[in-house]
Amino acid sequence: ASMLSAALKGGQAFASANTQRKGVTMASSSHQATHQPNYQPTHQPTHPVHLKSLLLLPMQPIPTKRKARVRPEVGAKVPHDVRQRYVNLFVEEFLKTSVTVQDAFEKALTEEKTVYDRSINKLKYLSVAVNALKRLKNQSTVSVKGGTFQSFPIPFPWKGDAALYESLKEHILSEEVLTENNYPLQHPEQAGCAILYREDHKKGITDSLKRICCRCGATYSVNQMGKHMRKEECNYHSGKGVENKVPGGVETRYSCCEGVVGCPGCQVFQLHVHDAVSLDNFVTTLPKPVTDTACPGVFSVDCEMCYTTLGLELARVTVVNSSLQVVYDTFVKPANEVIDYNTRFSGISEDDIRGSSTSIQDVQETLLSFVSAETILIGHGLEADLCALKLFHGTVVDTSVSFPHRLGLPHKMTLHSLTADYLRRILQESVGGHDSAQDATACMELMLWKVKEEGKTKRW
Repeated sequence: ASMLSAALKGGQAFASANTQRKGVTMASSSHQATHQPNYQPTHQPTHPVHLKSLLLLPMQPIPTKRKARVRPEVGAKVPHDVRQRYVNLFVEEFLKTSVTVQDAFEKALTEEKTVYDRSINKLKYLSVAVNALKRLKNQSTVSVKGGTFQSFPIPFPWKGDAALYESLKEHILSEEVLTENNYPLQHPEQAGCAILYREDHKKGITDSLKRICCRCGATYSVNQMGKHMRKEECNYHSGKGVENKVPGGVETRYSCCEGVVGCPGCQVFQLHVHDAVSLDNFVTTLPKPVTDTACPGVFSVDCEMCYTTLGLELARVTVVNSSLQVVYDTFVKPANEVIDYNTRFSGISEDDIRGSSTSIQDVQETLLSFVSAETILIGHGLEADLCALKLFHGTVVDTSVSFPHRLGLPHKMTLHSLTADYLRRILQESVGGHDSAQDATACMELMLWKVKEEGKTKRW
């Protein structure tokens, strides 16, 4: 009886063909028990259970294992939760090409085990795992002629923009705040050129053929075309210094590898790069015609940049409307030779740019066709995006200003933190880097949330 009960609890079904054999076994066991010395029955069931009724229960399907699990190890070089996360990501990619779920599980576990065996620590594991996942994504992605992204039809303001526009007016940055946050402003003497009032001192070197690497801080030489005079590896930390309280004071460690400040870099690139931006060939958004009484519109903008011989140049731009719909999204071909696509953070690859023929002038022309001087543009640290777009625009709402850091400038909350704190959502977890569409949408959602919360307060 105990054997039958355990089998039923484990989800196992018994075929009716075994009824007689099981019944005989049960009866035999019962007969032997009653003939043991000093045997006393301890309990008589009020409602006897019939064996036949149990054996004829409908068969229950055995639950299918829906998640491939990596076996934890004591004192492992990589935390178990990190390994499990990448197993799950590998499964998602293998499901796109595998015939069965079990096949995808087995392939994912094998892939993860290979990554683990190649790694000496957590940092190396993350690097190898990211590259492996990138390779799997490329294998499962169907290529589209002309690039993955394309421009969308010219958008028009949505009906709901009028009320939102009025609510956002109090968040538009003043000229003083624009200057304080280093937004590009029209140069007083040179038409089409911008001026930044908080120019970084390290970029103000006097020698025009010298550059300072924005990653490791080394000074290197370039020729008249901006190309490196000699190849020199750049050893740097990709993360920022994070202060942690320790007994007796504060300790600063890099977020990328948890190394103390001053330790050798954990990343290596073949060349140095600099993050200067060109401040010429800017265009200005134009005022609406007096006869146009429609709402100027509200849009959110985010850009991704890559490192070229000139510095930072635009590589992708995305525009989202107040309905959270992407209305313009395109890759942009930089005017100068690309040194590093910065894929880990930008999400841009060489294949993306190779498939695009869109220039920054094409982007400017498209934006000016539906963005007027009165249109509200929303973004996070939008000064960098406007510099990359080479666009003068003063009607700006910046989420880094609307949601200020408790310590004030120069400290600013990251978009990742704001999204987690206010929208309860984790942003930019993709191993392929940032997604400008996701970032632009998050900025719009943050301001929609803020307007809604302010509306609740005003009612009282």
